[in-house]
Amino acid sequence: MVDRDVEVFEKTICYQGFFRIERYRLRHRLFSGEWGHPIVRELFERGHAAAVLPYDPARDEVILIEQFRVGAMDAPGGPWLLEIVAGVIEDDESVEDVVRRESVEEADCIIDDLIPLYDYQVSPGGMTERVALFCGRVDATHAGGVHGVKDEGEDIKVHVVSLDTALQYLKSGKINSASAIIALQWLALNRDQVRTSWLTQQTSGA
Repeated sequence: MVDRDVEVFEKTICYQGFFRIERYRLRHRLFSGEWGHPIVRELFERGHAAAVLPYDPARDEVILIEQFRVGAMDAPGGPWLLEIVAGVIEDDESVEDVVRRESVEEADCIIDDLIPLYDYQVSPGGMTERVALFCGRVDATHAGGVHGVKDEGEDIKVHVVSLDTALQYLKSGKINSASAIIALQWLALNRDQVRTSWLTQQTSGA
């Protein structure tokens, strides 16, 4: 879709590998209605993703995953982060398909139901990525272990904790991944409603 308030003079691919970096020379219309001066901006293109917080309403527990993240090597807590299940959206794949597939690959759990939460921009100042975020109903009774797709270098440890414990992790800063923060805060606000709805479905056999 072409935005009439943005004019692109030049687009250059600076790097093409697993990800892509593009450089734009453009101008955009100002709030005054006038055109601004031309500016140059680099843009990191890595595709879009979907993420899910697996929640067991009967046990009031969530499933978190822990894995190495190269972008956090200099972070105060180190590069092993507590996160929620997530994956990149492939061509011709729905966001619901992504979180169901990734839940099996990363946490060996099956999503029984999904609640869409948000579709948000990760860092629009220099990145195109959006994340479709969900809360998913699971049975966490036998969850645990180490999972991931070995051919992709994944080494993912599963943690099953009470929602209250996860919220304490959040409060203490032990969880510092954006998707996990947003999803846990949403569930903290909607816990009673979600539990009532999903437990009623389980009781009725839905």
